[in-house]
Amino acid sequence: MTKPIAVFLLLFPFLSSAQEITPVPLKNVHTTRGFWHDRVTLAAETTVPHALHQCEISHRIDNFAVAGGLKKGKFDGVRFNDSDVFKVVEGAAYVLQNKYDPKLDHYLDSLITLFAAAQEPNGYLYTVRTINKDTTGSYDWIAGPSPYSFENGSHELYNAGHLYEAAVAHYEATGKRNLLDIAIKNADHLVKTIGPKPGQMLVVPGHEEIELALVRLYRVTGKKEYLDLTDFFISMRGRSDKRTLFLDEHKLGPAYFQDQVPFVRQKEAEGHAVRAQYLYTGVADLLPLRDNPGNRRALDHIWEDATYKKQYVTGGMGAREDGEAFDKAYILPNDNAYAETCAAIANLNWNHSMFLLTGDAKYMDVFERTLYNGFLGGMSVKGNEFFYVNPMSSNGKNDFGKGTGAARSEWFGTACCPTNVSRLLPSVPAYMYATRGNEIFVNLFAGSEATVSSGGTKVTLAQQTSYPWEGTVRMTVSPEKALKFPLSIRIPGWARGEAIPGDLYVYTNKNAKPVTLTINGKSAPAVITDGYVKLDRQWKKGDVIELSMDMLVRTIVSRAEVKANEGKLAVERGPVLYCAEGHDNQGKALNVSIRQEQDFVVQYKKEMLGGINVLTSGPLTLIPYYAWANRGPNEMSVWLNREK
Repeated sequence: MTKPIAVFLLLFPFLSSAQEITPVPLKNVHTTRGFWHDRVTLAAETTVPHALHQCEISHRIDNFAVAGGLKKGKFDGVRFNDSDVFKVVEGAAYVLQNKYDPKLDHYLDSLITLFAAAQEPNGYLYTVRTINKDTTGSYDWIAGPSPYSFENGSHELYNAGHLYEAAVAHYEATGKRNLLDIAIKNADHLVKTIGPKPGQMLVVPGHEEIELALVRLYRVTGKKEYLDLTDFFISMRGRSDKRTLFLDEHKLGPAYFQDQVPFVRQKEAEGHAVRAQYLYTGVADLLPLRDNPGNRRALDHIWEDATYKKQYVTGGMGAREDGEAFDKAYILPNDNAYAETCAAIANLNWNHSMFLLTGDAKYMDVFERTLYNGFLGGMSVKGNEFFYVNPMSSNGKNDFGKGTGAARSEWFGTACCPTNVSRLLPSVPAYMYATRGNEIFVNLFAGSEATVSSGGTKVTLAQQTSYPWEGTVRMTVSPEKALKFPLSIRIPGWARGEAIPGDLYVYTNKNAKPVTLTINGKSAPAVITDGYVKLDRQWKKGDVIELSMDMLVRTIVSRAEVKANEGKLAVERGPVLYCAEGHDNQGKALNVSIRQEQDFVVQYKKEMLGGINVLTSGPLTLIPYYAWANRGPNEMSVWLNREK
C-alpha cells in the first residue's frame, strides 16, 4: 500500500543542522508551462476531486460521521479505509499549496470536523473499533479485542501515520491547527500507551508508515517524544525476545512484516514491498536526527540488494503477487510482475530520503526513473483511472484478480493506490530542489519557478524546458543581490550512459555524448562529479544557464541472471521507457522483435495520449510505458525479442 510525497517545512530552525539537506518547500515551487505543470493541474482539477468523490460514495467519509455520533449506521468497508481519506486530504492540501482554492479549503474543514467528532477523548482514532465498541467478538478479526492488540492486521498505526502526514500538509497549506491538533492528540496518546516503560505496550506496526510520519510531525512540533517512538518502533522489529511475534494470519511469516531479525541485522529487501520501503524511509528520515551507524549500514545493504537485484526497469518493486512481496534476487517475471503502484511510490519516498541523508545523485536517478515510469504507469493520462498492478507485459486479459479485465479502473475495494496517486501527483514540485547550507540542488527538470534561500539571501530559479521529450534546459538564476554560492545541477544517469545505479540494467551502447553547458551565452565546462555539475561562482540577477543533453534512443539489456529477459531488449529515450502496445501494432505486441542498433524516428504527437513522443521504425510503433492501456485492454510488452 505513501511521503507521497509528504513535504515538510522546517518551522523550527534548531531542528536541522547547517549541513542537513532539506527540500525546498512545495509552497516555494510553482510549475510553469510543460509536462509537470499539466499533471499538477490534472491533480487539482481531476485526480483529487475524483478521489474525494470516491471516498464519499464508498462511505469511507461516512464512517467518521458514524463514529462521531453525527450519523446512524454501521462501519462500511475494510479496516484501513480511514487511511484512504487521510491520504486524499493530504493530496488536497498539496493542491492548496500549489494554488489556493477557498472552496477546497472549506471542504477540508468540514472533513476535519468529522475527524474531530470521531476521535475518542484520549486521542484514539480508529473508526471501525469506535463504531463497534459495544459489539462483542464479531470484529475481533478486524481490530482485535482491544486497541493495538492485532497490530499485524488492524492497521491502527498505519492509519495514524497517514493522519499525521495529512495534518502536516494541511498546516503547511493553511496555517490552521484544526487537523494538526487532532494528530498531536493521537500521537501523544501513542507516546503514553506504547513503548519500553513499565505498563506500556510492546507492539510495532504490522504495516509500517507511522515511523516516517512521526518524524514529519516532529519537524513541525519539536516534540522529541515522537522521535523516541519512531526509534522504538524501528529497534523493536525482530525482537521476539522482547515481545510476542506477529500472529501469522496469512501464513506469510515474520519476514513479510520485516520482523524476522532486528533491523541492524537485516541485509536484504524482504516481505511486503510497500511495508518494507515505508520502514526503510522512516529509518532514513530518522538518521539525520538520531544517527545510528548500525541502522545506516543495514539501510545501505538493503538499498543495494533492492536496487541492484530486485528492481524492475520501470523502478517498480515487488515481483510477487503472493504477499505483494519482493522475490529472491533476479526473479523479475514480466507477464505476472506485481509491481504495485504503491510500491513505486514507496520507492520514490525511500530514494528521496536517501538523497536527503547523503546528497548522492544516484538516489535521485532511481527516483527519476520510477517517477516517469513506475509511478506514472499507475495512473491514466486523464487522471481518473488507475492500475493496482503494473506488469512488464500483458496479454490484455490477466488482471491479477482485480475484476478489471486488464483495464484501468476508477477505483478499487482496496483503494490504497488511487489515494496514493492523489497525494503524490500534486506534491511533485517539492522534489525538484533542495538546499544544504548555501548550496542549492536542482534535481529534476521541469518548467518551474522556485524561491530558494542561500545563506539567508533569496534566490529565484526559473526553468524553461520541454523535458522529458527534449534534453535542453534553460535556467535563469536571480539572487536578490550579487551572491557567491554553489549551484549543483544533477546530470541524470541516462545522460551519462548509465541506465540505473548498479549493473542490473545496462545500455547496449554506453557511449554518452558530452553534456554541453553555457552561462550567459559563453561555453562553460560541464564537469560531472558524483552525478552533479557544480557551478560555484558569483551569481547576479538574470544569469542564464543553458544545459543540453543528447537524448539518444537506447536499448537496454538485463543481467544474465534475469532469466525472464534472456534474449530481449528494452527501449528508452531520456528518462522515459517505451513499450509496444497492440493498439499501434496490428493488435500484437508480445512477439515483437528489434535489432540492438535499430533506428527509430522520434515524433511528438500533441493530440495522442496527452501528448507524447512516439518512436517508429518501419511498421513498429512504440509509446511511453506509462501511457499504455489508455485505449482499452490489449497486448503490451516492454521487453522485446532481440533479432540475431
